[in-house]
Amino acid sequence: MPISTSRPTPKPSRKPTAKPRKPTAKSRKPLVYGAGIVAAAALFGYVSYRATAPDSPDSGSAAIADVTADPEAGVYPELAKLARRDAGDKLAQGRADAPVVLIEYADFKCGYCAKFARDTEPALVKKYVDNGTLRIEWRNFPIFGAESEAAARASWAAGRQGRFWQFHRAAYAEGVNEKGFGRDRLKALAQQAGVADLDRFQADADGAAATAAVSRDQEQGYGIGATSTPSFLINGRPIAGAQSARTFTQAIEQAAKRAKITGDAGEDAKGAAK
Repeated sequence: MPISTSRPTPKPSRKPTAKPRKPTAKSRKPLVYGAGIVAAAALFGYVSYRATAPDSPDSGSAAIADVTADPEAGVYPELAKLARRDAGDKLAQGRADAPVVLIEYADFKCGYCAKFARDTEPALVKKYVDNGTLRIEWRNFPIFGAESEAAARASWAAGRQGRFWQFHRAAYAEGVNEKGFGRDRLKALAQQAGVADLDRFQADADGAAATAAVSRDQEQGYGIGATSTPSFLINGRPIAGAQSARTFTQAIEQAAKRAKITGDAGEDAKGAAK
């Protein structure tokens, strides 16, 4: 059965308030990083479908435990190369040369993304980012329409003033999604996040650079076969959905162990940290 490239993860408590954005013909084409990308995209699409299919007994659960059980199984070097490791990236946290990179493709209107942001990510930051093991790189992957895309551009604009993660925390706070992400609301969230120059923030959010940055992230997500939010890569291992903390802990520790043995972080990561 063909798998849709526009199926979002449902909100935990209610149905999404907007229809997911349908990818363009360009979006449906896999990115060309090597022969393994086709298999990786197929796997990502499959586990995303399993994790979000409404009639699946695995829906909302640890549907992809089968691809995180073995340190070697389900790891794709081509996907690992998507880590930017840019020390100046405002939408990332953690050392640029960290042995493990978690890439998150997410939408600010996604309830499960909010669940991950509130319930799981802070513990991962405290346990792994703070000690230099993990780097988290955000990718804007708006699939719920105009408000999703506006929130993505706003987050990028907040990042221009070094307040992306504060905006991220404010936008994913309990009950915020229900209030929507209209223009005035996004400006209020930016103010709450400590963005100093709100006029600049608005100009940046409305500008072509924000649109281009969000589109780049979005096309990358569709290109690797992500079909729902949140979707993750941990050193090239696809993970679909807001899985349990144990799933992420297991994947991060396995990736760190593998990087220590094989030196996967390599010279590129060392160079990025300079």
